[in-house]
Amino acid sequence: MVGGGPAGRAVAAACGARGLRTRLLDPAPERPWRATYGAWLDELPVGLARSVVAASVPGRAVARTSHRLHRDYAVLDVPALRRHLDERLEAGGVEVERGRVRPGALPPAGVVIDAGGPAQPLAGPRSRRPHAQQAAVGIVVPAEVAAPVLAEGEALFMDWRQVPGRGSPTFLYAVPLGAGRVLLEETSLARRPGLDFATLAARLSARLAAHRITPPADAERELVRFPLDLPRHRAPGVLGFGAAAPLTHPATGYQLAAALQLAPSVALAIADGLAHGPDAALAGARAVVWPPAARAVHLLRRRGLEALLRLPAESLPAFFEGFFALPARHHRAYLSGRTDPAGTAAAMAGLFHTTGWPLRLRLMGSALLVSGLPRPPHGAV
Repeated sequence: MVGGGPAGRAVAAACGARGLRTRLLDPAPERPWRATYGAWLDELPVGLARSVVAASVPGRAVARTSHRLHRDYAVLDVPALRRHLDERLEAGGVEVERGRVRPGALPPAGVVIDAGGPAQPLAGPRSRRPHAQQAAVGIVVPAEVAAPVLAEGEALFMDWRQVPGRGSPTFLYAVPLGAGRVLLEETSLARRPGLDFATLAARLSARLAAHRITPPADAERELVRFPLDLPRHRAPGVLGFGAAAPLTHPATGYQLAAALQLAPSVALAIADGLAHGPDAALAGARAVVWPPAARAVHLLRRRGLEALLRLPAESLPAFFEGFFALPARHHRAYLSGRTDPAGTAAAMAGLFHTTGWPLRLRLMGSALLVSGLPRPPHGAV
């Protein structure tokens, strides 16, 4: 097992629980986790310790108008998640070691798992084409300071209302972290190349000033940047898992809930397959991570991302107004239906009923271009 982040620890712990001798390698296994992790509450595994959820509140989004999402949003307590997974690693006898592995120099093991995040350390050479990236700059403030933008007892999934200025629209992500704290994060949904942190920080400051919010001088800061369009991990003899698979949703950037859900099934497939040899174990685990339905949905989502990248930047608020105007079943299918190609396609098709003709024509044109996947112009979205 390569990679000691949440996905790597989850699948390593699941393998240990199955009685598999498991070794986890990471360059800095004791390094604290700095990211904020969120998920739809119904996506989290049933057996996940309740202490891992720092806050669970109804979700809301704002495009041109405000929309209740009819679904609870969960923000994880990251230190509690780390403790939970480390306890399971210890209970399963998993060996955690400091170390690195390079492609072509795999450690001796029945099954090797690359859970090394977006770097995909065992995937080998990659295309030099710039990736579409999500980027964000956030600060953590007391809940009373955030009150002008985030009401108590809710999570603001997206707020596309723009502050004065020019350039690609960005949105505010505002969620409770528990213990009276709130994360306020200015986010660039998808751009190739990704938006720079200085621009995002300036927009966040302008947005907060417009709401007369003055954050504490010592406010904790969060910087986020990751690719949305990594290729599927296809290295011989290796299973990609977590963000390295990639399980990352191209439209939201979420992947942790999927990794937590899949980890026990991956471990079971490996344990059962090893009775027939390492190749059977690897094939079984790959079938769990990438069944045909998941591959179909991944393709649809990637095409949706490329179409979004080709929309004029000023169309984004209208696009999301159309998306959030869809019935809740379409939201759920597109955001969470990893093995539901019919639901994903229906949600994408539904946008033609909730958007105006100018945007419909743009989407149809983008869909035609995406079939050949030509490179979008520099700085799109």
